[in-house]
Amino acid sequence: MSQHHLPREPLPSSAPATVTVFASPASWIESEALAQCQQVAALDGMLHVAAMPDLHPGKGAPIGAAMASTVLYPFLVGSDIGCGIAVFPIRLKRAVPERLAARFPDLDRALDPDADDPAWSVVDGDVPAGHLDGLGTVGRGNHFVELARVDTVLDVRHAGRLGLDAGDLVLIVHSGSRGLGERILRAHTEVHGAGAAPDPAAYLSQHDDAVRWGSLNRRVLAARVAHALGAEPTAPIVDQCHNLVEVRDGVYLHRKGAAPGDGRDVLIAGTRGTASYLVAAHAGPDANHSVAHGAGRKMSRADALRRGRAKHTVEELRRTPVGSLVVCGDRQLLFEEAPTAYKRIEQVIADLVEHQLATPVVSTTPLVTYKTPDLGAAARPDRRGHRGRRGRS
Repeated sequence: MSQHHLPREPLPSSAPATVTVFASPASWIESEALAQCQQVAALDGMLHVAAMPDLHPGKGAPIGAAMASTVLYPFLVGSDIGCGIAVFPIRLKRAVPERLAARFPDLDRALDPDADDPAWSVVDGDVPAGHLDGLGTVGRGNHFVELARVDTVLDVRHAGRLGLDAGDLVLIVHSGSRGLGERILRAHTEVHGAGAAPDPAAYLSQHDDAVRWGSLNRRVLAARVAHALGAEPTAPIVDQCHNLVEVRDGVYLHRKGAAPGDGRDVLIAGTRGTASYLVAAHAGPDANHSVAHGAGRKMSRADALRRGRAKHTVEELRRTPVGSLVVCGDRQLLFEEAPTAYKRIEQVIADLVEHQLATPVVSTTPLVTYKTPDLGAAARPDRRGHRGRRGRS
């Protein structure tokens, strides 16, 4: 990222920040998430909170929000600094989900720094912060790597600009900085809790490493999958981070589950059983120059697990309503991440269009969604990652 020009010290303020919710009455917005927006708005130095239609409660702060402040609060970004979604074109002779699902590599196992793995070809120079642990792994939660097909072209001009047409195949990669961002936040919270960063420049230096690392990790993940499927890796046509802070117009703009929306192309993820949408974003200052990052949860993980087990079998969840396959050896995660645990992506996109924040470009339909390797109990992967000579300065 470019050099930051830091804001001046904030002036005392007695009035809370403004809160704007970019959602229609038809959208599912939980009262707890709205309450968290108001709590954030009351923080010292906060100026404006823009809540996206995928808004839902997070740990201490809302997810699906962009928050502008004269004070830098690391907890508003969270531990997965640099998390984002990238889209990579891929060429395959045949796209048969059953065959391709079996060829996905083990993305719980970090890229071996001492092995002659072709995925290393996308690593140009040193690995940010020299952090090799977990490089090339997707992580848990809502992270995924998905082989998808461009279904419908919704804006011919923008799709042509991106080189996309109906029937094209893409890899969609949603992952972040793995343990690096967690380490950065922990170092802050152990001393300052949810308080402001006492040295914003020092935090931003580490933060920027994590953002670069997350982008690199998405490229490595896409390269690993492309090689495993018999294709050549490609550069991303979209790669936007949705957990970060940037200095903009003299203030800190924190994004937690909100993608940059100022003239960017953004992939807004649906679920493993629904479409996703690539949009051309054009959000202004009222929306803190941001758009949604996905469908957004409407159930907690505990609720999704309890309700899912009452309604579905594991095998039912491994094949989706659109005919795609889910690679996931973690049965609990299958239920927690079921499509029914999320809001309707069509409503999220409709809200963005209604508020003139984005123009839909194409929709994509999943063919194979990878969450975790489907391994037997005797062959669990080593999740510790590896340390070695690569990436060290």
